[in-house]
Amino acid sequence: MKVISYNLQKHRAASELAALVDAHDPDILCLQECDVADLPDRVSDLVLADATQGNRLGLALFYRESEFHLQDVRTIGLKKSLHDRIAKPAHERVLGARLRDIDTGRDFIAASFHAAPLTALNSLRRHQIRAALTELATLGEGLPQLMVGDYNYPVFKENLGKTVREHGYALTMSDDHTYTRYRVFRGHYDFATSVGFEIQRVTTLPQGLSDHRPILVTTRFD
Repeated sequence: MKVISYNLQKHRAASELAALVDAHDPDILCLQECDVADLPDRVSDLVLADATQGNRLGLALFYRESEFHLQDVRTIGLKKSLHDRIAKPAHERVLGARLRDIDTGRDFIAASFHAAPLTALNSLRRHQIRAALTELATLGEGLPQLMVGDYNYPVFKENLGKTVREHGYALTMSDDHTYTRYRVFRGHYDFATSVGFEIQRVTTLPQGLSDHRPILVTTRFD
């Protein structure tokens, strides 16, 4: 299974989606910072499962309906940062879908995630990540789970990795930096947390119109 995650930088890179899907043939596409009202119902062969509605720049998840049946979907609000309280950019920071693999009959959970911005403390982002993983699990107890997105966590990842492992999940970074707009902030912002999946590789794709580079997660069930 192939999953692409892409932060569109305030919908700036939306025009690239069809070409991105055609070039890399993902089974699932997870988006952050997309203009929900301007999203199509389909991107190439992928159909929209759902998008957040609580904020204009939100999250979306597309999936290949010839391979998966959509069983359930859920949007999740997380603890707010000071930036969230003042600017109110995003209340719903997780969008999860329970999907059924048509060939195997197995259900799993896929999710798009966008952590609080860099103005927040890493401790808050760790809290958000733990809460997101816990809430997503309510879509199906014991199901394989894959959450991809913009974690806004460029430094001190050993603390994050420890937190995620203690929660029973694995953290997998991509093979190259994903954020390149400002040299001082460059790093691995976009990656994956998972349980019940074998992450074979996470590839950073070429730079497009966004200040984030998309990532391609190649995985399979454990």
